[in-house]
Amino acid sequence: MNDIFKAGPVKWVLIVLTVFLAITSLGALLNLRYIGAGVAAANTISVSGHGEAVAVPDIATFNFSVVSDKPTVAEAQADATAKANATTKYLTDAGIDKKDIQTSDYSINPQYDYIQGVCTNGYCPGGKQVLKGYEVRQSTTVKVRDTAKAGDLLAGVGSAGATELSGLNFTFDDPTAVQTDARTKAISDAKAKADTLARELGVSIVRVVSFNESSGGTPSPIMYAMGSSASMDAKAVAPNISTGQNKVTDDVTVTYEIR
Repeated sequence: MNDIFKAGPVKWVLIVLTVFLAITSLGALLNLRYIGAGVAAANTISVSGHGEAVAVPDIATFNFSVVSDKPTVAEAQADATAKANATTKYLTDAGIDKKDIQTSDYSINPQYDYIQGVCTNGYCPGGKQVLKGYEVRQSTTVKVRDTAKAGDLLAGVGSAGATELSGLNFTFDDPTAVQTDARTKAISDAKAKADTLARELGVSIVRVVSFNESSGGTPSPIMYAMGSSASMDAKAVAPNISTGQNKVTDDVTVTYEIR
C-alpha cells in the first residue's frame, strides 16, 4: 500500500485510468438489459375494452332564473334583485350553503313593440319598433347535497320568485371512485381479449406499448318549467323526483407487443 502512495505521476495516471475503465465496463454490463428498450415494437396487437359502473348519485344540481320586465333599466334591476335575494334567502333557510349557490348569468335586454303604420288610400307604410322597456334576467345554479330535498327546493324557489327552472341533474360530487371502477373493468376486459387472441394466434404477450382511454356517464337531466310568475302566487306543489342510478362508462384501447 505504501508503494502506491510513493508511486510517481505516471503510475498515478495509469492507476486512475485503470479504475475509470473498470467502472465504465461495469456500467456497460449493468446496462446491457436496457439495450433495445427504446426500439419500437415490430409485432403488435390492439384490443378494446369496455367497462361500466353503476352508483346512486349523491348530489343534484338545477338552474333557475328570475326575470323582470320594467319601463327602465333601474326598475327592472331593482325588481330582479329583490326576486333573486328572496330565492337565495329561501335556499339558505332550507339549508343550502352559500358556496353551493352560484350566479351563472346576468343580462339586460331592451324590449320593443312593433307598431304597424296605418294604411291610407291603399298605401301601407312600414312598421317601426318602439321601445317599451327592459328585461333583466338573472340565472343561478344550485348544488343540492341532500338529494331527497330536490323536489321541495324546485317548488320552493318557484314560490320565492323564480319563473324558469331547468336542468335538474343527478351526479357525483367526487366521481373518482366510480370512474376508477369502470376503468378497472375496461382494462380487465381488454386484457382478457388480448389473452384469448394471443392463444388463438399462438403468440406470447410481451408488454403494453400504448394505452388510450375515453370515459363518460349517462345522467338523465329533468326539465321542469314553472310557467308564468302569476301562477307562482300560490305555494307550488313539490314534484316527485326520482334519484335513480347513474351509469359511468369507460372505454380503453390497449396495444400489446407480441412474439
